[in-house]
Amino acid sequence: MKNTILATSLLMMFITSGALAQDAGLKGGLNFSNLYVDDVDDENMKVGFNAGVYYKAQLVKQFSIQPEILYSLKGAEVIYDDTFLGLGNGKYRFNLSYVDVPVALKVNPVGNFYFEAGPYVSLLTSVKVKRIDSDGTKEVVSELDRDKFNTFDYGVFGGVGFNFTGGSLGVRYNYGLQEIGESGSLAAEATENSKNSVLQVFMSIPF
Repeated sequence: MKNTILATSLLMMFITSGALAQDAGLKGGLNFSNLYVDDVDDENMKVGFNAGVYYKAQLVKQFSIQPEILYSLKGAEVIYDDTFLGLGNGKYRFNLSYVDVPVALKVNPVGNFYFEAGPYVSLLTSVKVKRIDSDGTKEVVSELDRDKFNTFDYGVFGGVGFNFTGGSLGVRYNYGLQEIGESGSLAAEATENSKNSVLQVFMSIPF
């Protein structure tokens, strides 16, 4: 892990040292996330948020690289149609909090529009799964805690955006490649080996 971090740091230093222009700033927006679970009565997109910082290095006129550090709320709302692993049927809300580190390659083919794509890695910081009864009562499911989920996630993303004076607006889709439930755990059974799927709408503002 230390060697990977060192290699990544050296690579970023090498890339940015030859950059034509550099800037950094704040970034934030909304997450529309889901977990695709089979054999359930219904599943619904969960709305969360993302917020953090970015650093952009212009490599050549139309290409730049942008690493980011974002706090990101993901998950879904799932309705199970039978007894859920002995915990009871009904609606369950999966609240998953991550620290995301995406690295975007951005291309400006014309004007202020850009396309972006790249990989991301994530650290799971907290998990709170709640059962919601028909009367609206919410109860934390202690059996599904952070230890039942994979600590690290990774995946790929792609998006489009528009630069304007003083910032930019964009849309990005993140597709996870890691199952969120730890293999053999209750979380893996509950989510049926689901992966994170997140649509993000965001705004970036330079410092």
